[in-house]
Amino acid sequence: MSELQEAKWYVVHTYSGHENKVKATIEKAVKTRGMEECITQVVVPTEDVVETTKTGKEKTRQRKVYPSYVLIKMVITDESWYIVRNTKGVTGFVGPGSKPVPLSDDEVIAMGIDLESTKVVNGETDLEVGDNVQIKKGPFSGKIGTIEKINMENRTATVSLDAFNKKTPFEMDIESIERI
Repeated sequence: MSELQEAKWYVVHTYSGHENKVKATIEKAVKTRGMEECITQVVVPTEDVVETTKTGKEKTRQRKVYPSYVLIKMVITDESWYIVRNTKGVTGFVGPGSKPVPLSDDEVIAMGIDLESTKVVNGETDLEVGDNVQIKKGPFSGKIGTIEKINMENRTATVSLDAFNKKTPFEMDIESIERI
């Protein structure tokens, strides 16, 4: 890979409901093939939605912002294109004739990806179990909690927050929390 090539964000179309499987499969292939410098991030944009149940209780769940789409920050090479294109559940890159077209920084920001919060790089994070963190987005934005568990495969962390008058664990995207 040439030093001049910089990873750019691309959009991949998937079968409905296969977004997280595609993300996990690509991340596993990247790790086993040692391609961390070509494919640096795979993101399924989600947002927290508060719903009221029939019994009147509020329940928070994560909802995919762009169903059937996965965002990938990568350098297009023959091998990286092959890995993504031949992942089970991927129907193709978004672009004319399935030719990958990179997103502009403005488009990436508009899709809810924080360009500055690239703390999570190559599937690694500087967060650890026991860290105190602040929630950056969603209904718990501004709240402070403690990391109980980190799942790098799903890029989520279980954070214990004071909610409902007791310590309550919530699963959140790693990108939506920051160490304090």
